[in-house]
Amino acid sequence: MGVLKDCEPKKVFEFFEYLSSVPHGSGNTKAISDLCVRFAQERGLRVLQDAVNNIVIYKPASAGFELAEPIILQGHLDMVCAKTADCTVDMKTQPVRLKTDGEWIWAEKTSLGGDNLVAIALVLAILDDNTLQHPALEAVFTVDEETGMDGAKALNPSVLSGRKLINIDSEEEGVVTVGCAGGVRMNCVLPVRRETIDADAAYFTADISGLLGGHSGADIDKGRASSHQLMSRFLYRISSEMQIRLCAMDGGTLDNVIPNHTQATFAVPKGREASVQTLAAQYQQIFSQEYAAADPGVCLTLTDAAAQSAVCEADSKKTIQTLLLSPYGVQEMSMDLPGLVQTSLNMGPLHLGETELRFSYALRSSIASQKQMLVERVTALIDCMGGKAETVSPYPGWAYRKDSPLRDLFCEIYREQTGKQAAVFATHGGLECGLFCDKIPKLDCISVGPDMKDIHSVHERLHVASTARLYKIVCEMLKRSK
Repeated sequence: MGVLKDCEPKKVFEFFEYLSSVPHGSGNTKAISDLCVRFAQERGLRVLQDAVNNIVIYKPASAGFELAEPIILQGHLDMVCAKTADCTVDMKTQPVRLKTDGEWIWAEKTSLGGDNLVAIALVLAILDDNTLQHPALEAVFTVDEETGMDGAKALNPSVLSGRKLINIDSEEEGVVTVGCAGGVRMNCVLPVRRETIDADAAYFTADISGLLGGHSGADIDKGRASSHQLMSRFLYRISSEMQIRLCAMDGGTLDNVIPNHTQATFAVPKGREASVQTLAAQYQQIFSQEYAAADPGVCLTLTDAAAQSAVCEADSKKTIQTLLLSPYGVQEMSMDLPGLVQTSLNMGPLHLGETELRFSYALRSSIASQKQMLVERVTALIDCMGGKAETVSPYPGWAYRKDSPLRDLFCEIYREQTGKQAAVFATHGGLECGLFCDKIPKLDCISVGPDMKDIHSVHERLHVASTARLYKIVCEMLKRSK
């Protein structure tokens, strides 16, 4: 029997578990794409799988809805793969291990992938139910949303006839999203020179861990720490008191995930060991005090390390200074929509190799000129330090539309079914809706979703009853779209 066998609606969670049976991290979506093809073929539905593994499944209108406008139901197939340090799951080859207490669903020691598997499962349940009343449906499942929306960028809009799109990639019940920020990724390279250190050196490995991390769009305003920023502060303080040479440095997972773990190995002159240990204790206390509310699990540990090659002193200092000076977090808040982050950036993966330091950013803004300002600011910093920066995977913002029958219908049904008013919202996170609106003229588009917590992290969880309520609302929207 399935882990989710007692979760309702049964079909939604049956498909959720079915799809969870294969790994589907970004860049590894062929297997889950093939499962969706098999689903369509087994039900006699027309299906298109393009060269990058995007899926479009077509279902004809039910009786009486033949003249209604088609509706596009959309989500993405890939997930952010995160796991605890002691987790043995290989997320490239093994599925997540689902857990539930009947109220929430999560995965053992890994991210769940509810972002955005809940969308695919919900849509498959709709396509599987021949008793539902609905217009013609075009189910669009894209790939690699989490790493730059590459699937949506590659999708040929001519395969779609609908001009109404329900995107199911939001994380709060009762909130209908009607706009989002645009964004871009920046890849940065800083050259370094290595040298052999004489025997008169002591080696340490510093670890910053225990942070909450989270989504660089949805969680960037929560005051959570970046492990890269904390590590650069600690290393810079050491460098201000003694010679330091970096040996290794790694951290971060994806550019759109706030880094929650950074490790650095470095060398200092022998005889300074006690000073380094004292500084580590001091900075553990400093970080604990600064992030007592936003990131209470912050942990700085220091252990002895083996002798190894190191970056020369000048380039070590340059590397530490670059990381310390790198901007992070919220840069501007919206003056038009109170509480909405307008402009931010996040440094994601970081790796110090033999000849260079590599790291990447996710930049977001609902104002195109401010996004460009951040690109120029990062480029100027990296250029001053003798490195190179390039922009990749830009995506457009999604402008608020005053006239939206789809938005109004969702709000009406939500009020009827829950007795509450839906919140109309614009998000700082990037959504594929911007790309679809850019490709399809006059597209009426909304983004909705059930309650999910701590997406993109090992604490990610999906609320069961909230998913059921959303499913009922979407089905009613289709019924009233005659």
